[in-house]
Amino acid sequence: METNEFKQYVRTGQAEMRHYVKDEDIRDISVSLEDNPDIDMGMIARNPKNHKDQWYVARKYFEDNFAAKNKTTLSNNNKEVLWKYF
Repeated sequence: METNEFKQYVRTGQAEMRHYVKDEDIRDISVSLEDNPDIDMGMIARNPKNHKDQWYVARKYFEDNFAAKNKTTLSNNNKEVLWKYF
C-alpha cells in the first residue's frame, strides 16, 4: 500500500474541544498554514489522553463533522444553533 493513499475512516471515540479565543496564545497548538484562527474562530481540540496534544479545527469542518455529546444531533439547517451551544 502506498503511504500517500487516503481512505475514509469513522471515528470510534469522543472529541474534546473548546472554542478558540481571539488573540489567545496558540504557540503550543498545532495550526495548519491554511487556517487563520483569528478570522475563522473555530475550535481547539485536544487528545483526551494527553492534554498537551492540541490542534486547531476549522469552524466549517467542525460544523460539518461534530455534534455535542448527549445532545440531539441537529440538522444542517440548525448548525448555527449547535455552534452557539458550545
